[in-house]
Amino acid sequence: MVIKILLIALATTGLFVLPFLLASHPEQASAQVQASPPGSQTLVVAGGCFWCVEAIFEDLEGVHSVESGYAGGLVKNPTYEQVCSGTTGHAEAVKIVFDPKQISADDLLRIFFTTHDPTTLNRQGNDHGTQYRSAIFFSTPEEEKRAKAIIAEVEAAKIWPGKIVTTVEPLTNYSKAENYHQDYFRKFEEGTASQRASMNAGYCSAIIEPKVRKFREKYASKLKKG
Repeated sequence: MVIKILLIALATTGLFVLPFLLASHPEQASAQVQASPPGSQTLVVAGGCFWCVEAIFEDLEGVHSVESGYAGGLVKNPTYEQVCSGTTGHAEAVKIVFDPKQISADDLLRIFFTTHDPTTLNRQGNDHGTQYRSAIFFSTPEEEKRAKAIIAEVEAAKIWPGKIVTTVEPLTNYSKAENYHQDYFRKFEEGTASQRASMNAGYCSAIIEPKVRKFREKYASKLKKG
C-alpha cells in the first residue's frame, strides 16, 4: 500500500514533519554512571553539534534522559578538543534513554531524520568535519536492521532532494562528553543574562533556538507536559 505523507517544510530551519509516519504513543550531567530505568531502551545517534540534537530529544514525552557524548572513534575517552580536531574518528553523539511504551525507537529515528539534514556529508550548516557526520550507532543486529529500514523509508518518502548519507555504524568507544556540555541549551534558556554571556550565546541564539522553537511548534503533541 502506498503511504501518502504530508510534508510540512519548516522555514529557515530545514525541519520537516512526518505526521503519518509517527505512531501514536500515549543522565543528568555527573561523573557517576546512572542506571537506566527498568524496561527502558537506548538509542545513540549523531546529527551535527550535540547541543542541538540533545535539545530536541530532551523535550519528547517518553524520553528519560539524553546524554551528549562521543561515539565511533578510534580511541577511548577522548576530550572535546581531540574530537574537534577530527583526528579521533568520533562523532558528536547523543545517547537517548527512553520508554518504548511511550515512544518507539522507530519514531525517534523518524524525528531524527526530520530535525537535521542527512544529505550533507560530514557537515551540518557551518559545522564541518567527520565529528559532525550524520550517523546511527547500533549494538545489536536488530538495531542495525531497524536503522537501515528507517533510512529506506525516509528515502522512499523523498523528504530530502539529495541522497541520504547517514552512516549506520557499530557503537564503539562511546564516552560521555564533559559535564559542561550536558543540557547545554537548557542551561542557556534558563540562565541569567550574565550566565548566557559566559556561554556560546551567539550559536545558541542564532542556530539552536530557532530550530528548537520550530520543533516544539510542530511536535507539540509529543512533548513533555509542563
